[in-house]
Amino acid sequence: MALNFNVSAKNTKKVKVGIIGCGKIAQLRHAPEYDENQNAEIVGVYDFDQQRCIQIAMAIGCKAYTSVDELLSDSEIEAVSICSPNFTHAEYSMKALEAGKHVLCEKPMALDPADSRKMMEKAEEKGKILMIGHNQRLNPTHKRAKEVLESGAIGDIISFQSNFKHSGPETWSITNNNTTWFFDKTKAQFGAMGDLGAHKIDIIRFLLGHEIEEVNSYIMTLDKRGPDGNLIGVDDNAMVFFKMDNGVPGIMHVAWTNYGGEDNSTIIYGTKGVMKIFGDYADDIVLEMRDHTTVKYTVSRMQTNDNQTSSGIIDEFISSILENRTPLITGQDGHNTLAAIAACFKSSEEKTWVKVEY
Repeated sequence: MALNFNVSAKNTKKVKVGIIGCGKIAQLRHAPEYDENQNAEIVGVYDFDQQRCIQIAMAIGCKAYTSVDELLSDSEIEAVSICSPNFTHAEYSMKALEAGKHVLCEKPMALDPADSRKMMEKAEEKGKILMIGHNQRLNPTHKRAKEVLESGAIGDIISFQSNFKHSGPETWSITNNNTTWFFDKTKAQFGAMGDLGAHKIDIIRFLLGHEIEEVNSYIMTLDKRGPDGNLIGVDDNAMVFFKMDNGVPGIMHVAWTNYGGEDNSTIIYGTKGVMKIFGDYADDIVLEMRDHTTVKYTVSRMQTNDNQTSSGIIDEFISSILENRTPLITGQDGHNTLAAIAACFKSSEEKTWVKVEY
């Protein structure tokens, strides 16, 4: 494992941080981005795999803890990143908040909206920040797209479609094969819907500025197989119809079975034209107008598993702590996205439209 962190001295006020879970998301995003932030310092890490934990701690130059409780009992640590498997998110976040730590939790926020509500309540009770790692809304292109939409450039929104499809987590997760915890229902609960759908549901809510009212979904496992040769216990594809609370309809397809180039596109149809975001290899945002003119905006590339760029998540988390303010991505955002995911699974099971229960 080749890890290279910049441990140069920093001379400004630093938030002392602990990282729980030392898998790929921690190694490629959280740890490097904390290290690049002059106001943050990684004090220690924990992972159930102690060999990995020690290895990452040595690469960073911090302490390796032997348990979550040991890390959380360290009074020096002010904030934590929860980068462990999905089934631990609610438990570890609640423990961290109870211990008086600010929390940045990876998505999906929890396995059940009842747990995400408890997380929000605990954060409010303790007066601590609870931020969720929905990083796509911090991408400069998505931020610019929202500004363009709000300017009325494509008129009133009529409908939308959004995709997030790649070849699957076994191609980049820590095990780099089909033994990944992402395929284990006891650890992940959700498949592509929770992994990729969480991002797209959040970005739909962000861009349109409205909540999802009702869903009709088909969630399935089409191709992914575990070490035993059988189809995995979680979904590898999900197709969803949405109705937003302002009546705008839309569709979403997320998949772990795209064995070509990654597709992370969103298309929004308006009365004056069409906005395509990451739908063109050369341009980040393309407006195809009703009068047959075209407007192009080149802002930034989309972060992918093969193109690791700064997500902005860590900078926002640290800034919100130091400025004592609500982060741009709140526990409520994570909860509302999780509530929509839960409605999608219920819809797929019942084969009917289901209202989202927030």
